[in-house]
Amino acid sequence: MTTTALILIDVQQGFDHPKWGKRNNPAAELHIASLLQHWREQDQTVIHVQHQSVEPDSPLRADQPGCEFKALARPLSDEVVFAKQVNSAFIGTGLEAYLQSKGISQLVIAGLTTDHCVSTTTRMAGNLGFNVSLAADACATFDRPGTDGINISADDIHRIHLSSLHNEFCQVKTTSEIIALHS
Repeated sequence: MTTTALILIDVQQGFDHPKWGKRNNPAAELHIASLLQHWREQDQTVIHVQHQSVEPDSPLRADQPGCEFKALARPLSDEVVFAKQVNSAFIGTGLEAYLQSKGISQLVIAGLTTDHCVSTTTRMAGNLGFNVSLAADACATFDRPGTDGINISADDIHRIHLSSLHNEFCQVKTTSEIIALHS
């Protein structure tokens, strides 16, 4: 049986901070919890990625409470955690070497935020030769101003990034589709 690792990216309390603005997909964490529960029940590999920002005003700094994982996605003692300081979970971490050492070639990715760390990690995973499924409903992002100053909605950003990733770096699926494929 092929092992597929579940990689949960930056499911941290700091993303509840109001500084980020309006967010889409309020059910993302429930879908993340469903994936996590399923992976644990199937005794499959679960990997947690934690952003430890070096920005002085970030709620995701290692010395801030926001750096902690959200309760529904706290790692168990036998689950590996990779800390990162940039958008990709593959840069400055041992993630790629860990996956290779375990013979893992298939990944399911979920987490925060769709257009930053989730997208960057998914792109790198695809480029590194991993077979990636991205759980569309287990990711979320925030409204952002465009380069022209006009606000771009979180829903639009989310949808566009998923579209850009699909069939190029990964297969975008729903949580229920992913669980059905890995049961």
